[in-house]
Amino acid sequence: MKLTLKSLRTHFNSPEYTPVTLKSLALQLGANDKTSKNELKTLLEEMTGTGEIVRDSRGRYIVPGTNNLTGIIEFTRRGLGAFVIESGGEEIFIPPEETGFAIHGDTVMVEITGDYKDIHRGRVIKVLKRNKTRVVGTFKTRGIFAFVVPDDVKLKNDFYIPPEEFNGAKPDDKVLIKITRYPTPGRNPEGSVERVLGDSSAPEVDLMTVIYRHDLPEPDEFPQEVSAQAKKISPTISERDLKGRKDFRGEVVYTIDGEDAKDFDDAISLIRLENGNYLLGVHIADVSHYVFEGSAIDKEAFSRGTSVYLLDTVIPMLPFELSNNICSLKPDEDRLTLSLIMELDQRGKLLSSKVEQGVIRSTRRLTYTEVNEFLEGKASRDSLEKLEPVSKSLLLSHELASKLRDNRKKRGSVMDISSREVKIIFNDKGRVLDIVPQSRGISEWIIEEFMILANETVAELFNNRGLPFVYRIHEEPDAESMMQLKNYLEALGMNVKIPRNVQPKALQQILEKTKDHPLHTSIERVLVRGMKRAVYSENNIGHFGLASQAYTHFTSPIRRYPDLVVHRLLKAFSSRGNGELTDEQREYEEKLPSIASWASKRERVANEAEWDLLDMKKVEYISNHIGEVFQGVITGLAKFGIFVEITEKMISGLVHISTLDDYYDFIENQNILVGRKNKRIFRIGDDLKVQAVRADKTTMEIDFSIVEKEKKPVKKVSHEQKNRSKKPKKHHK
Repeated sequence: MKLTLKSLRTHFNSPEYTPVTLKSLALQLGANDKTSKNELKTLLEEMTGTGEIVRDSRGRYIVPGTNNLTGIIEFTRRGLGAFVIESGGEEIFIPPEETGFAIHGDTVMVEITGDYKDIHRGRVIKVLKRNKTRVVGTFKTRGIFAFVVPDDVKLKNDFYIPPEEFNGAKPDDKVLIKITRYPTPGRNPEGSVERVLGDSSAPEVDLMTVIYRHDLPEPDEFPQEVSAQAKKISPTISERDLKGRKDFRGEVVYTIDGEDAKDFDDAISLIRLENGNYLLGVHIADVSHYVFEGSAIDKEAFSRGTSVYLLDTVIPMLPFELSNNICSLKPDEDRLTLSLIMELDQRGKLLSSKVEQGVIRSTRRLTYTEVNEFLEGKASRDSLEKLEPVSKSLLLSHELASKLRDNRKKRGSVMDISSREVKIIFNDKGRVLDIVPQSRGISEWIIEEFMILANETVAELFNNRGLPFVYRIHEEPDAESMMQLKNYLEALGMNVKIPRNVQPKALQQILEKTKDHPLHTSIERVLVRGMKRAVYSENNIGHFGLASQAYTHFTSPIRRYPDLVVHRLLKAFSSRGNGELTDEQREYEEKLPSIASWASKRERVANEAEWDLLDMKKVEYISNHIGEVFQGVITGLAKFGIFVEITEKMISGLVHISTLDDYYDFIENQNILVGRKNKRIFRIGDDLKVQAVRADKTTMEIDFSIVEKEKKPVKKVSHEQKNRSKKPKKHHK
């Protein structure tokens, strides 16, 4: 056979062709001499270069077809394999031995080989693109050799660092490395130290570690072009800005936020009409007036997707000039808004709504704490004086929000989920001093109800007219997740029926039924984990958790890109009748799928970064209390041990099976551990006293041991004190 591209294509596309290596292919094609083999290699390189064929990890040549998919590979934390998420959202499970030389985050081509549970199983046949270029980890040495252990447990290889690439790094330093070689047969990946962050045990390195780990921008840093463009934006409102806007400056409008908030993107107004109805205004910062589509600021905002809140540090989506100044609804300052004005009847039912481009002047900047104290009758004289201009509206807000809340509960919305937020208390050296659970008060849920109503109202405007839009969707939970919830409740001794086609109302009833149970927060956590993640989508399927037919994000354009897009859509479609879409509107229809997909990904990255830093600080807290005893509760059981949560601090850890006083069998269908000799049983919900024995900030692992009787904290003794006693002290029981 004459070796040409045409003849090779014919051979590869033959029904008889099965993937083979270069050696086998040469035999099949009769390329036995050196010249023919070189010709074959050249042709194969050309075909792999264009993607016509691919070479898998075993060196076999494969024709991409209907049995092959491409996507991003995501490894599991425990090394139990990986999942490839293809562009359509389908998941493919990849067993550990079939991941080839891919690393977490790579774009790969996979071959479907079978099924795994209710999804496909496959194997990686080619890494198409290396998406990770930098890695954060701990610098280690072994003799004259050095390597970096990645912080991200999903990266399974250590990175070899040549001596000339140390760049001042010392053992146990936290470093940022640039990947210079990816894993290949027989060789670990390699890297060069790009930046030394500091000693890995120092708390000040945690923030930058999380930022680099998740490829986030550094705080307060924007590309030069973006900063220059932001500085040109006027810090005040001009007469031209006010043209055609509804003037709300004579109305009582105010913001309610946390004490530390600096970007105020939503304000409210509320009055009672003469007919007894409510007129509610939700006034949102008009960011789209300043951030033009396609501008440098817009492109950077899209790239970031969302602001990221890392404890007391914010990585904003928009430059300071916008987020904390001209777009922020500061008191006694004129600010441009997109205002949603809604009339509701005396039962809290929406009668009509209208979106106005407006201008407001906030009367007061209120905090959740002071509003809660006012509504609970605990406000000081000074606070009452400050709140006097808005006190009537605040009382009316409480009245209306209560009705909205009752209505939402009746329709089956899953609500009253306890806040899992904690406040980290630092000392003057930046070390964790304490961890305090945060509770939500009346004012928090007032704002929540008004924002949910606003988001639903805007979404329904578009849904009812069948217009292109970005929805916030939440799918129904799958049957397996609900079975896990049912098993968990049965392990607690509760017989709860969960229908096959579960409705949100059924889950709300579970929460109500278990509200007085000592493990209520744990039940909530299992329930929330059983539900799917809410995402953005151009297709509306409703929001399961809220029991809402249509939902979006409209209320936070300063910190979320989808909200900014929704504002643009409101303006673009505000003048449309029932005719055909304009060219501009059709462009939106084409762009929305990619915007929604990207925004969902960026939200996930931001959440994981926020959780990572919080977990680091929890580990730091425990590392400062090694040997101390805490009251905990069993939240989960497995073959390898007992999951325990210190309820007071919301800190979770593991009591490993090897530390127990007997050999324990895990009875999976009953979700219990049973001792073979002593017959002791551990169940979910059991109270346990545990002692902190290990805390590892890199792996985010905390280990406990069970304390049968109260132990005194283990005190660290000096070398001199150890030598004073020749005999070990006896422990009296």
